[in-house]
Amino acid sequence: MNATVEACELYRFYRAGDEEVRALRGVSLRVCAGEFVAVVGPSGSGKSTLLACLAGLDEPDGGQVRIGGVRLSHRPESERAAARAATIGVLFQSGNLVEHLSVRANIDLAQRLCSRGGQSGKRRFAQRARPLPDQSVREALLTSLHLTGRATAQPSQLSGGEAVRAGLAVALAGAPALLLADEPTGELDEATEADVLLLLRAQARASRAVVVASHSPALAAAADRVIELHDGMIAGG
Repeated sequence: MNATVEACELYRFYRAGDEEVRALRGVSLRVCAGEFVAVVGPSGSGKSTLLACLAGLDEPDGGQVRIGGVRLSHRPESERAAARAATIGVLFQSGNLVEHLSVRANIDLAQRLCSRGGQSGKRRFAQRARPLPDQSVREALLTSLHLTGRATAQPSQLSGGEAVRAGLAVALAGAPALLLADEPTGELDEATEADVLLLLRAQARASRAVVVASHSPALAAAADRVIELHDGMIAGG
């Protein structure tokens, strides 16, 4: 099975005055299409930093990330943005939706941005033909994520579970090969968390690579594989 994302010896350091925080210390991983991988560990272990590096939203101080065999790290931000548009969907802990837009309009915006950014990155990063944004794609996302009845609602009108599903629809608007999610069930009750886990597993069954950072035991139990971080290193690695 070909790897969708590979990270090799990632290091990331932050400085605050005289203090140096070693967020990542030599982290390597490989996740293939169709895999659902959970990244777990205590707060401050490097989970969010790892996802940011995998998404090209943060640059490692050492090592590199490859998407579909093509280097993502240590490239100009414009090229990293094109790579994200072509191959990566990101579900953040919060801030996934534009507050003054409806759920439907948020998906439309994400499709337009993915189409515009992906055009310049397709030759380097896309491994398959990508559909142009259209209403059928949007409506299919709304249906599959059980949001059809909430399509005209604004983010402030959504429940916690609906907001996560709407954020997932935005992350999937460009049909990414890789889905990254940072604590997607952190504020949800047990029943709603179970629904979100089913949706994440469905993305892996659709031949996406799914990498989720979480404290949730239920999410770790649902994953195909668990990677445990401690002090910026993979436990037992």
